[in-house]
Amino acid sequence: MIAVDTNIVVRLLSRDDESQFQRAYHLFNDHKIFISTTVALECEWVLRYAYKFSPREIVAVLRRLFGLENVVLEEGERVAMALEWHEQGLDFADALHLAASPEGTPFYTFDRKLIKGARGVSRQDVREPD
Repeated sequence: MIAVDTNIVVRLLSRDDESQFQRAYHLFNDHKIFISTTVALECEWVLRYAYKFSPREIVAVLRRLFGLENVVLEEGERVAMALEWHEQGLDFADALHLAASPEGTPFYTFDRKLIKGARGVSRQDVREPD
């Protein structure tokens, strides 16, 4: 197994540099690949800001990639839950933070958009401090 950095994943998904795409493709074709949670988080950010992928496009490409037989995610269940919540409107990073919180534990934030969005997708108690 080998681990990859964000730039390898992004080259594979964006194909914006043919030489680097081919090298990334061969890594994914020839090896079992480990992707850390932090790489997954950074990939979403890069695809959204640098490549202007929509949330729907991001969810689709990451699900396809993470579903490959030879890809192992550091926290597969957590990332899958975050992708689901992202698809339903939560910011991916916020969804990942929320998915990491122990079930039944209140999650405090000043982010009112997160509080409102979490009500529709999670059973987690998300609230603003008093």
